[in-house]
Amino acid sequence: MRIHGLAPILPQHARILILGSMPSAASLASQQYYAHPRNAFWHIMLTLLKTPTNPFPCYQTRRELLLTHGIAVWDVYRSCERRGSLDSNIVRASAEPNDLKALLATQPTLHTIATNGGLAKQAYRRHWRDIPLPLLHLPSTSPANARQTIEEKLSAWSALQPLNSTPKKREHMECSGT
Repeated sequence: MRIHGLAPILPQHARILILGSMPSAASLASQQYYAHPRNAFWHIMLTLLKTPTNPFPCYQTRRELLLTHGIAVWDVYRSCERRGSLDSNIVRASAEPNDLKALLATQPTLHTIATNGGLAKQAYRRHWRDIPLPLLHLPSTSPANARQTIEEKLSAWSALQPLNSTPKKREHMECSGT
């Protein structure tokens, strides 16, 4: 089945871009990045950005937090054929990459690209080897990455902290739902 990714979470002045492979079925159904309840992405980001997790913020608030801190989120693939949510089910010959170079042309303040998981790293290197930005490979936050504990993932992802300078002030956003 051919699936299509989500629009990027893109601050006006991004400093860090986190690239996944392709949103999960749960993310596509809800139109929210990292929507699977056991995906550690939001827990890790909230922890790194020193944001309380109880109660867990709604998606609009989490999204706004990334925007405020200059963190962009997107995926290497615009569309692909995949059954289920596993990266291993992506039909590689069907995978169409996003236009990363066009996005980077609009983001002169972006200084680091981080990949969330092995497939994102491999696809990045296959399609954009010539992009002259540092690449930080981070372990997958997916629940399918059961080799690492949440603490080990958080430790690896803490490499993003020194890259993120003081955020710009943004207006508080009220949200409804999750």
